[in-house]
Amino acid sequence: MTQERGRRPGLRLTARGAIALVFVCTLLAQAAASSTVVGLVFCVACLAGVLLVQPRELLSLVVTPPLVFFVATLISALIGAFGAPSLVQALGVGLFTDLSAGAPWLFAGSALVLGVAWFRGLTESVSELRAELRANRAAAAAAGGRGRRSGAEAPVYAPEPEGYFEPRVYGSTREQEKD
Repeated sequence: MTQERGRRPGLRLTARGAIALVFVCTLLAQAAASSTVVGLVFCVACLAGVLLVQPRELLSLVVTPPLVFFVATLISALIGAFGAPSLVQALGVGLFTDLSAGAPWLFAGSALVLGVAWFRGLTESVSELRAELRANRAAAAAAGGRGRRSGAEAPVYAPEPEGYFEPRVYGSTREQEKD
């Protein structure tokens, strides 16, 4: 059995799959009501996500741990606030308390994802994104910047389709109504 060079066999996730993995694990850990358990599960899920994600999707995964942690904590605090005399007050206090207790774990999980992704090829993903953005900018400048100074970048506008703002009354145009 031959394999491509540099390719490891096994399970590979998309960025969405890895984000979903981290989210579900963190949300389930919120039921433990212990910030240590939630933090450990979050860090382990982040590590699993970054190790299982496809290398070309590392950039998408690296930026999401804070958002995932916040949304899981928000849902947990919202569920915990039901039945309280003041829903808004209970939600605010619960969210503040949970985010404050989880902040060190959030930073640790984010740093863990960034560090592992760096060694897995994050720099190549960033380089590819920069090259793509440069190519798009150059194509836009070539298409819309003819006759202008080369140093000034003109914004590129997409015109509206012909007749886009002409209203139709009950399925017919105004010209057809006159006939």
